[in-house]
Amino acid sequence: MKLLNDNKQFSKTLQLFEKYRKDNSENLSSLTITQVLKACAHLKDIQCGKIIHDRVSSRIKDDPYILTALIQMYMYCGDVTSAERLIEKSMTKDTPMYTAIMKGYLKNNQAYRAIEVFHQIKTPSDTNLIVFFQACAHLETSEALNLVKKVLNTMPASFYNNEYLLSSLLHTLMQHGDIKHAESIFHESKQRTASVCATMMKGFITNDQADRAIEIFTHIRKPDAVNFIIFFNACAKLGRKETLNLIEKALKEIPSSFYSNPRLVTSLLDALMQCRDVRQAEIFFNTTKQKVLSMYGAMMKGYVTNNQADRAIDLFKQIKHPDDIVLIIFFNSCAQLRTTEALHLAGKVLKEIPSSFCSNTNLLTSVLDALMQCKDVEQAESIFNASKQKVMGMYGAMMKGYVTNNQANRAVDLFNEIEHPDHVVLNLLFNACAQVRTTEALTLVKKIYRTMPSTIHSNYYLLTSILDALIKCRDTASAEILFSKIKRSVINYGNLMNGFNDENQAEKTIKLFYQMKNEGFEGSVITYLCVIRALSLIGDYPLAQSITKQIPKSILIDRKIQNALIDMWGKTGCVDKARQIFEKCSNPDGITYTAMINSYALNGMSMQAIELFSQTPEEFISEATYICVLNGCSHAGLTDQARSIFHVIKLKTERITTVMVDCLSRASLFVEAQELIDQFEHTHSPEIVMYMALLSGARNEKNSDLAQNVYNRMKILFPLTKDSLTSASVLLANTYASIGDIKKSSDIRMGLHRSGAKKKVGKSMTVVDGEVYEFRAHDRSHPRSVEIYHEVQKISEELIAHGHEYDSSWITRTMDDDESVASILCGHSERLAIAWNFVANPHTSRIQVTKNLRVCGDCHRATKLIAAIRRCEIVVRDAYRIHHFHKSGQCSCNDYF
Repeated sequence: MKLLNDNKQFSKTLQLFEKYRKDNSENLSSLTITQVLKACAHLKDIQCGKIIHDRVSSRIKDDPYILTALIQMYMYCGDVTSAERLIEKSMTKDTPMYTAIMKGYLKNNQAYRAIEVFHQIKTPSDTNLIVFFQACAHLETSEALNLVKKVLNTMPASFYNNEYLLSSLLHTLMQHGDIKHAESIFHESKQRTASVCATMMKGFITNDQADRAIEIFTHIRKPDAVNFIIFFNACAKLGRKETLNLIEKALKEIPSSFYSNPRLVTSLLDALMQCRDVRQAEIFFNTTKQKVLSMYGAMMKGYVTNNQADRAIDLFKQIKHPDDIVLIIFFNSCAQLRTTEALHLAGKVLKEIPSSFCSNTNLLTSVLDALMQCKDVEQAESIFNASKQKVMGMYGAMMKGYVTNNQANRAVDLFNEIEHPDHVVLNLLFNACAQVRTTEALTLVKKIYRTMPSTIHSNYYLLTSILDALIKCRDTASAEILFSKIKRSVINYGNLMNGFNDENQAEKTIKLFYQMKNEGFEGSVITYLCVIRALSLIGDYPLAQSITKQIPKSILIDRKIQNALIDMWGKTGCVDKARQIFEKCSNPDGITYTAMINSYALNGMSMQAIELFSQTPEEFISEATYICVLNGCSHAGLTDQARSIFHVIKLKTERITTVMVDCLSRASLFVEAQELIDQFEHTHSPEIVMYMALLSGARNEKNSDLAQNVYNRMKILFPLTKDSLTSASVLLANTYASIGDIKKSSDIRMGLHRSGAKKKVGKSMTVVDGEVYEFRAHDRSHPRSVEIYHEVQKISEELIAHGHEYDSSWITRTMDDDESVASILCGHSERLAIAWNFVANPHTSRIQVTKNLRVCGDCHRATKLIAAIRRCEIVVRDAYRIHHFHKSGQCSCNDYF
């Protein structure tokens, strides 16, 4: 029986017992009884164990071996109460009994009870200490670690020679993350056997230091199979191609007999797959004669890692009787594919799964993930709701699925049902809030962050998710504070830069870029895309020139970077630079052509835009391409060309039609514009942007009757679009002001004020000596405002001297008693920006200003004259186009704006 048990043939032990036992159990030896009870314990056959207990109950008092075996049997079978009754009856407890009791509590996840028993032992043996350390490793609390250190102070020095005890101690310290202490004991020990080295290697892997596990392996003179297995696990954990050289070297040293060990072959396949050497892994797998399920699992898992989930599924189809682990990997493969075929196959396999597997929560989690990623939310919810035992992983799979299926609100709702979320679920919550982007989501993110345990505050990935959520919820102020506290990374820099850009805080993106450089981080493609976008928003040539020179050549060849640069140079008014990049593109795509067409269109080079459009390969033409070329026509008054292009467009989308309406309205072709709107509305719902284009055209023509009619129509069609109606009201008010009806204009504005509606504030941005400055109308926040307004007055006098007459039709409000037409118009934001440039650099030859609204007619005439008087090129980018005011006093728009 002992031989059978030693070979883990426990069922045969019981069969042998049943065959040879006699009615009088008193004749059975103590060894026989203990061996049978041992078999019952491992098979968890409590009924058989109870029968034997009844038969030998009279011998328990005098036979500690049988008593210990009974305690062990009940503990292994999960009947702690019966085991404790026997413990209470025992008068004396020896080392084996204490060990059995402690092991029993550990088996039943009651490590703290095992430690309590340990404290009852006056002189613990090395065996007792081994189980004690195991209990402390199981708890993983600071109290348990302190207890280990306290026991170490009293432990006999001779115990350190016991490699099993030493391994148990090192394992415990590593589980608690006390690497320094574990290393100290390891290096001082003389028992650095293969087994002890294996413990240290496993510990390093547990603590995400797989490279150090490999380092230990390289110093083992004669590694055993276990060492090789852990070494391969470490290589798999690293998952780097460089690690393949180490694997190749190890393969030359492995005794051929080791290849019969299926665990070793499995770990080798896993290492090769995780290090991306699929071909070598396949060679080993195909040449292995005795394939076990774990090998199939390693290969399938590897295919998923290498984004070859379809091959994982093909391999799965070869398996006759998959276990729960292989099934988990199969469903993971389906989740990666996200296809209708994968969903169909997952459903088929799900029906064939043995009912016993359905209690495996890890398997259920992978099933939920597969269904969710394949967009079968209803089926996933059905299985989730029917599950009696819901573990954290299942909640996580559902939340992740909701986010994938753009139902982030439901992920947040599900989170509120979880009592004690782990860091994975918290991470998913923050991802969901980042997708929702509401005030409520932001409030929840902040609340959770404030109440998170301090231990989680060191979790880099979680903090990165919080940062992303704050940015996506548009709270860049809180994001900045968090960013200053957490570990920096290129990813975090990129996220915050993107957030600043979205909030029109491009100057902060530039400052962050310089901070990143100063802290020694090399920019990635993503961070440089953010920086280029910031430069596009600012629109200043010298600033763009100084920063783009810092982009490494290895990044400049990236097509996304090239496309972004073409767009940026176009928006900065440097068409030549945009063209140079365009012509050098070896592999242009649709975005490349569209960016260049837009660059021409923005800068008043509409004919060049049309010409390039005609040369664009048909497969590269998208909705955006049509919009850009039609915009070019619209801002140049090229209505015939616009009609020709619009006529051949097969799918006339809402955005394309809107641009055409804008083109006709700018040309005062209001009847044709209205007909186009009517034609669109035959098959589509009305779109407010089309009416805004029509209203804007009426404002340009100072046609108050048409403007009023369009506005009335908008109120009927779009009663709930508050922001757009506010913008429309401002346009209508401006129209009345342009014909001198200030009272009607003021009445509209007063109505807006009473309703609490906020109109868009005009801002102008300019860069002087590398610093970004922003001005609003009549702004006096600049520290040198006195000088700026003095320069404004000086420019005004020069303008008047050269025949400029201020146009009161561009004043859209009632003037105060102390105001004049000149003082109001000279206080416009772009005038202040231009004046500041002259104050800072009196002899400047080039000024650039970026304005968020359309430039007014008086400012446009004034700027043409300023450029001529001061012999200075002035580039003004407004909300619609770029105006190049030349020293000749002409503008690139030819006054058509």
